Amino acid sequence: MKKILVAVMALVALCACNSGEKKDLSYRGLSMGLPFQTFIDSLAARGFAIDSAKTDSAFQMVVMGSDAVRYRLVIAQKDGQVAALQENWNLHSNDSTRKLWQQMRDEFEKELGAWPNMPKHGDDHKVAKFEGEGGFITLTLENTYRPTLAVRYDRK
Repeated sequence: MKKILVAVMALVALCACNSGEKKDLSYRGLSMGLPFQTFIDSLAARGFAIDSAKTDSAFQMVVMGSDAVRYRLVIAQKDGQVAALQENWNLHSNDSTRKLWQQMRDEFEKELGAWPNMPKHGDDHKVAKFEGEGGFITLTLENTYRPTLAVRYDRK
């Protein structure tokens, strides 16, 4: 009887885990399914500050930065939810952006368990698009005049 009860409990737990809930995209361990203000407050607790000069007055797009990292965040909201987030990296050499792009691409492959769609793949311009359960991640490298690297997270 005890074994049957344990088996039933395991089946109930399995069904609860696979209830068809939509899994949200995660940004560095922080769920993008959080309400917009909670998401902003969580980033502020991690040391990011709002750049009021670049944030729009309606608070539909917020720009945040931190002295501890080499990128700025642009976060867009729709109906009180995070719609998209973009990291804009500030690096000084083409070699450093190429190396960081490759490291990030490898990490996303491992994390998402999928190969990216590569619409552009040259030395100076690379784009890798990943699709996860909760959205899309686009990794863009442009090394023309000034090296730029951007990582964009879009929720489904």
